Amino acid sequence: MRLTIKATLKHLTLLSACLILSACGCENTPDETVLISGETFTLEVASTEAAIQRGMGGRKSLARNDGMLFVFPEARSRRFWMKNCLIPLDIMFLDARGRITAIHQMPAEPLQTENETLSEYEDRLPGYRSLLGAQYAIELQYGRISELGLKTGEKIELPFDCLKTRLP
Repeated sequence: MRLTIKATLKHLTLLSACLILSACGCENTPDETVLISGETFTLEVASTEAAIQRGMGGRKSLARNDGMLFVFPEARSRRFWMKNCLIPLDIMFLDARGRITAIHQMPAEPLQTENETLSEYEDRLPGYRSLLGAQYAIELQYGRISELGLKTGEKIELPFDCLKTRLP
């Protein structure tokens, strides 16, 4: 009888989790649709270590209202760089509630040369810091953050509960 009760409880827990996720509108897609300053953006979600490390590296273009949303398990100081990035980007760092803590324009940097070690290449890349604790970062097309009139302290509404489910 105990096994039956335990099995029933496990099934009820799983069913409850599924209902909660479906109620919040979480979809198992690689992108999130986010409204930023009245414009709709399609943001590719990077929540695994591999996806975060890869970032926008190697991409040759980025559509006007596309970007990448980086999701971290906790808010802390972050540093991004433009390793292997072929296009310039804007970045905004957000705290756990979606408030913008820092904004940077990141020009594309020359790629690693034949005469350069990986360490030398990485050492010459500038770092772009969050300044305060950041749990999220959003990269957009270069110049878009300024066009949208965004400033530090403003809030971006994100589907926080759904984003937590994307963490490994």
